[in-house]
Amino acid sequence: MTLLRDDDLSAAFDHASRTYDRLVAVNPGYHAQLRRSARRLGLPHGGAGLRVLDLGCGTGASTAALLSVVPRARITAVDVSEGMLERARAKRWPPSVSFVRSPAEALCDHRVGGPFDAVFAAYLFRNLTDPDRVLTSLRALLVPGGRFAAHEYALSGRPAHRAVWRAVCAGVVLPAGTLTGDRLLYRHLLSSVTRFDTAPAFGERVRRAGFERVRVLPVSGWQTGVVHTVVAAAPDGGAA
Repeated sequence: MTLLRDDDLSAAFDHASRTYDRLVAVNPGYHAQLRRSARRLGLPHGGAGLRVLDLGCGTGASTAALLSVVPRARITAVDVSEGMLERARAKRWPPSVSFVRSPAEALCDHRVGGPFDAVFAAYLFRNLTDPDRVLTSLRALLVPGGRFAAHEYALSGRPAHRAVWRAVCAGVVLPAGTLTGDRLLYRHLLSSVTRFDTAPAFGERVRRAGFERVRVLPVSGWQTGVVHTVVAAAPDGGAA
């Protein structure tokens, strides 16, 4: 099974960036579910006065979801793929949104410094070589009590949901990827999901990284049992 990492994965996303938005547009509920996960951050007052990190922003779909939920926040959107960022930057954004190219593992080296009031990461962690290291670094970038939400392809662990994922990949994702010349990336998508944590295991991974109030929440539609939101908070620093 194909599994890409680091520079190979970034290059594959660079190549796929030209057709990426068209492919996700045919995924029922894709953008609505991103907005749902962004709302699950629970940020007040439209994000007024808050700094939010959108890690793994891709072509900006997660950034748009955040902007719809917290239009008054300052959003720093980060991705390692220059091709995806080029597509994101070409869209219309308010001055409160900025884009930075950086690996998730080296944010401080690219002047992405905290503190942030919230971190949102969509479809990111199964692509990382060392997700535990990144989780620990994100916890350190958050203010005490800062919010975290990961919107991720993380299977429930039930065989039926694994079968749904394989069927969708075989019937839709891989044929579409072949037509666009990006079959390698979409074979990676299939493999990265089936080999990543189940949703409960991902929640435990987040807890082990030092986050508190961890919850694993489902989404609706065909993605039920396939996509989950893991929400958590950094320690608030108060007395035990």
